[in-house]
Amino acid sequence: MADLKAYPIIAAVREIDAVDLALEKPIRCVFILTGDILNIKYPVTHIKKACKRVFLHIDLLEGVSKDAAGLRYVAEEIKPDGIITTRSNLISSAKSMGIFTIQRAFFLDSLAVDTAVRTIRQVEPDAVEVLPGVIPKIIKRMHENIHHPLIAGGLIEDIQEVKEALKAGAWAVSVSKIDLWDAL
Repeated sequence: MADLKAYPIIAAVREIDAVDLALEKPIRCVFILTGDILNIKYPVTHIKKACKRVFLHIDLLEGVSKDAAGLRYVAEEIKPDGIITTRSNLISSAKSMGIFTIQRAFFLDSLAVDTAVRTIRQVEPDAVEVLPGVIPKIIKRMHENIHHPLIAGGLIEDIQEVKEALKAGAWAVSVSKIDLWDAL
């Protein structure tokens, strides 16, 4: 997680073909938000060979069951640095296997914020991704209520929004917009 402080932009890759573009940028971390069990191992290995960290959004990975057996397969066969998920049961299972976990939380209203705080306190993920990341007020509130590294993501379109998220307490910002991968 120390890399996030020094390199706070995370490349959020929605197409496997964009992995090479991410590796050309001065980022240290890649979130893969696509793929299936037949095409994911090579990009993960490729990213790791470039000495960058790679996290798989397990909810979006096709062909893998969203349970402990699926996680074990991902950990043993694909070998990412960690997983991203919205599912607290997968966070708990992954933590018991020693897998680095990022809990992804969507905020639609104040009830969603309160529910997320309770869930995060229960499952204790290694980090939390706050979506949408363009609401500094929510990032600040989460920063004050949980003691986990925060990552802002979703709907971030320009460098000013990146800076606002970081100022509000996010350690890093995950963005799919390629022009922002080398913005800082």
